[in-house]
Amino acid sequence: MTVAVIDYRAGNLRSVETALRHLDADFFVTADPEGVMEADRVVFPGVGEAQAAMDVLNESGLAQAIGEFYRSGKPLLGICLGCQIMMERSEERNAVCLGLLQGRVVRFAQKFGLKVPHMGWNQVDFTREHPLFNGIPSGSSYYFVHSYYVEPEDDAVVLARTDYGIEFPSVVGWENLTAVQFHPEKSGRIGLRLLANFLSRDL
Repeated sequence: MTVAVIDYRAGNLRSVETALRHLDADFFVTADPEGVMEADRVVFPGVGEAQAAMDVLNESGLAQAIGEFYRSGKPLLGICLGCQIMMERSEERNAVCLGLLQGRVVRFAQKFGLKVPHMGWNQVDFTREHPLFNGIPSGSSYYFVHSYYVEPEDDAVVLARTDYGIEFPSVVGWENLTAVQFHPEKSGRIGLRLLANFLSRDL
């Protein structure tokens, strides 16, 4: 089983590579649409800005390849910006995103005395059972760094929520697509377990 890690000139590639290497995953980093389609699984890592990421994805043909990969039924994981980019549109420079899930991406309101970006460890409370969570207790803490969060149109795609002044969706998924707002590759043992679950055949 091969795993393609999308290189869109901004993703947090090194940390994701280190985590996958720790899990003995057979992975490769690619900016080639054909490489994406040849993989058994795809990870879209996340650091950066929505419009800049979409510019690269559209120019390179990766946007179309990711859409085709999703429609093929093979497992796809988005991380942080990679979660947001799965939606239709982002408030971040009014970016038009991949649209694999219906909904938008909105910025945290600067109230409740909370700092934006939301940065650090926070609990992830599961709202639905999912193979991604196998062996992981609900309420486990993961590492977040983000100023925006997803607002899906259909609550059925929300798999977990996190409280940061408001409750926001921190894991979403539908069919073969799962996406997390936090960074599992920076979340220690519990993050590695989530990535291992994504790599498992049971997903």
